[in-house]
Amino acid sequence: MPKMSAPKELAGIAPKLIEVSNQVLFDDVWQRPGLSPRDRSLVTVSALVALYRGEQLGYHLSLALDNGVSAEELSEAITHLAFYSGWPTAMSAITQLKEITDARAAS
Repeated sequence: MPKMSAPKELAGIAPKLIEVSNQVLFDDVWQRPGLSPRDRSLVTVSALVALYRGEQLGYHLSLALDNGVSAEELSEAITHLAFYSGWPTAMSAITQLKEITDARAAS
């Protein structure tokens, strides 16, 4: 799994938030053995889609792909969530997934 960290550029305005994010969220919670990084990514993406948290979603869609979740699996999860979290959340998420997969295919 790639090393994760909160955006360093935010440390100037919120150093404690970045410190806690890195130490607790990324160095502890994401490293726990109860779920694989792949499963944590799928859970995280699902929560971000359902809660309409688009700002964080792109990062976690990319991370999910890096953690072994396929684009097809992400698409299926987003389609499934459309009926539980709403059509707009799913359409926004699938648009981000398409942009990410298109960019990866182009590079």
